[in-house]
Amino acid sequence: MPGRADPPTPVLAVGAIIPRGDRVLLIRRRKEPSAGLWTLPGGRVEPGETVRAALVREAREETGLSVAPGPLVEIFEVIQREPKGGLQYHFVILDFLAHAPATAEARAGSDAAALAWVAWDEAGAYATTAGLQGVLAKARALMKLPGQSPLS
Repeated sequence: MPGRADPPTPVLAVGAIIPRGDRVLLIRRRKEPSAGLWTLPGGRVEPGETVRAALVREAREETGLSVAPGPLVEIFEVIQREPKGGLQYHFVILDFLAHAPATAEARAGSDAAALAWVAWDEAGAYATTAGLQGVLAKARALMKLPGQSPLS
């Protein structure tokens, strides 16, 4: 139908929760949305790409780390509306635990302005994206489940 504009469709994205001892890796976003805020490394799933392949690719692009995807921790949605109420964007983000070799060195790349290994208990002191604290709490709880390997 001419003149009909469909609203933006949801965008599928992934986030990597990369623990190292009592710390977790966060990046400071270089670009919008949420430029300047700290969050998990991750990004959009490309057409034809599996979510786990996207997780590996995005982690490598943003941190230089080669990760092994673990279990799904959270499905998180970010919906931003325009001032007049229209939909600006809608992200559906699948946050996974991910393992990186303990000796691998992380470096900020592509969309990451900076990165930091942050103590789990100190992540709240950073200016983070909405909902990150809850996702990190779920990841910590999952990692402490007895008799279960969280990265399998």
